[in-house]
Amino acid sequence: MTRKGILGKKVGMTQVFTENGELVPVTVVEVTPNVIMQIKTVENDGYDSVQLGYADKRTVLTNKPEQGHAKKANTTPKRFIKEIKDVELGDYKVSDEVKADIFKPGDIVDVTGTTKGHGYQGNIHKDGQSRGPETHGSRYHRRPGSLGVIINRVVPGMKLPGRMGNKTVTIQNLEIVNADTDNNVLLIKGNVPGANKSYITIRSAVHGSNN
Repeated sequence: MTRKGILGKKVGMTQVFTENGELVPVTVVEVTPNVIMQIKTVENDGYDSVQLGYADKRTVLTNKPEQGHAKKANTTPKRFIKEIKDVELGDYKVSDEVKADIFKPGDIVDVTGTTKGHGYQGNIHKDGQSRGPETHGSRYHRRPGSLGVIINRVVPGMKLPGRMGNKTVTIQNLEIVNADTDNNVLLIKGNVPGANKSYITIRSAVHGSNN
């Protein structure tokens, strides 16, 4: 199965009316034209992929390897670089631009982003566990429960306090509602992972239908 993809920045959410009058929530994604930074092949790299770059990066913030890599593609260094695997390489060449019209309304896509970080949180907020009694001498209020009968060992997968959020998450089978090339915007039905202004990767769905 060949795939296609584009990089973008989450702007926020709104709602639009479809042609049949249905009101649907959509996520607005800014997809300023991506630049193809590199093309990888099975012969040279062991797999086929297209490396895309999104959002210009100031030269003062880059090192020489980054500048040299961008120069090969006849472009400026980029803030966000990702590979799209299993693409049809014959359709691309280095320094080409990938725009919003790579997708069309009705296409099914997988969207990958980094969820909001919430820092160190307790087991009640993080995992939805229940608290203990607050009265009658109880000293068990918001602490984790028993870790089991095995001494000096925590069973893998035990839900305990820790860092919450800031994870890479992919939501599958979302629908493209509109692809606006003039304004470099994609409207995707539903929510996508990440905070506003965060970078996301949009790829053709692995399991969904794009017929």
